[in-house]
Amino acid sequence: MADCLFCKIVSGDIPSQKVYEDETVLAFRDINPQAPVHILVIPKAHIESAACVTPDNSALVAHCFEVIAQLGKELEGGFRVVSNCGPNAGQTVPHLHFHILGGAPLSLEMA
Repeated sequence: MADCLFCKIVSGDIPSQKVYEDETVLAFRDINPQAPVHILVIPKAHIESAACVTPDNSALVAHCFEVIAQLGKELEGGFRVVSNCGPNAGQTVPHLHFHILGGAPLSLEMA
């Protein structure tokens, strides 16, 4: 999608601090971190949200979770994975993304 912020990051039109990239998934540091470690994991293909996961794209979503597991192994003590779905849930970019939060004990209020 031409006007999607994350699609522009995938294409390289907007820079990011990449921590992982392969043919189908990109992970980069959040510009407004909510924890000492705050990484976004996104599929390179545009999927609007978790509500748009289908049998046709679910393998890509599963691969996102494989990347999350790989990156999470580097976070001693654990991590949290969050995906907001829709504006009422706080989704501000309409491109499926998973927040990895860690690097310190996290409040249960955020869970």
